[in-house]
Amino acid sequence: MSLLFSPITLRSVTIPNRVFVSPMCEYSCEDGVPNDWHLVHLGSRAVGGCGLVLTEAASVSPEGRITPWDAGIWSAAQVEAWKPIVAFIRGQGAVPGIQIAHAGRKASCDKPWNGGKPLARDAGGWKTLGPSEIAFGDYPAPRMMRPQDLEACVADFRLAADRALQAGFEVAEVHAAHGYLLHEFLSPLSNRREDDFGGSLSNRMRFPLAVARAVRDAWPADKPVLVRLSASDWKEDGWDLEQSIAFAHELKEIGVDMIDVSSGGNAADQKIVLGPGYQVPFAAAIRRDAGIPTAAVGLITEPVQAEHILATGQADAVCLARALLRDPYWPRHAAKALGVPMAWPNQYKRCDTGPLGR
Repeated sequence: MSLLFSPITLRSVTIPNRVFVSPMCEYSCEDGVPNDWHLVHLGSRAVGGCGLVLTEAASVSPEGRITPWDAGIWSAAQVEAWKPIVAFIRGQGAVPGIQIAHAGRKASCDKPWNGGKPLARDAGGWKTLGPSEIAFGDYPAPRMMRPQDLEACVADFRLAADRALQAGFEVAEVHAAHGYLLHEFLSPLSNRREDDFGGSLSNRMRFPLAVARAVRDAWPADKPVLVRLSASDWKEDGWDLEQSIAFAHELKEIGVDMIDVSSGGNAADQKIVLGPGYQVPFAAAIRRDAGIPTAAVGLITEPVQAEHILATGQADAVCLARALLRDPYWPRHAAKALGVPMAWPNQYKRCDTGPLGR
């Protein structure tokens, strides 16, 4: 039996296998509205056999976008554009999920293939928001969010969850990683506030927990909510695994169903030690010490490697990004390598010449 290709049930949602599409920004929207690119990009991963297809970060507001070309979930037009994409994913037997996000001080940038640097106002940029007036590297410093900004942002996340549900998504993931807004509040490197939202760990967790709670409350009780978390800033005196475990405990208490464990992104001078599965130990520790299911991510490229992560109890699922960009049919090739039959869509059954599709 393969754990990688066994189903996993979160609340009432059964995901057919444990290969998840990691959220990957495509920077290809206009006014936050997804289009044919997103249908093909996400749809091909569903055809390719992934169990859960998560969208790229969908911003809860225009100023929460990383770039002006990011996806959104703040308008009725975006809801209508997501609907056929969601329907196609579901039609292939996969579960459609959406990542809900706000980029904070790392917003207002150009596309990565244009250099990815902050945009000036006359080039379409805007003033960013953050927990404190502390810049990310050489980016412009954000405006410190006032209490009314925090309340409005929580409301934006709640409304985004409502709209995601209208679009037909079955899983919602809150983005609290990679140096974006919620991660900025968690980390003492970016949060130097002196009010109830800064200082102690409990204070730094307060706003991210309010957001997660708002999404959980807005999302149906029988459908799962995930949180993507950076488990370490990879920098001394920053956010670390011990604090991540404490945060995961709190998320579990409010009804979050799984932690999608990544790392980094909040310090421009971070020192990441890369290697195959380099973030898996974070997922294993959070799973063990917080008692919550986790998804592992980070240079997971080989079927046996992914199977080993699950078989040894380090995580409950794997999220793939670059491996799925290179090969949308990675799950099908992995199933073949592991000796697991996988049904093909009717349109492709002519290629299935044996029990393993050889």
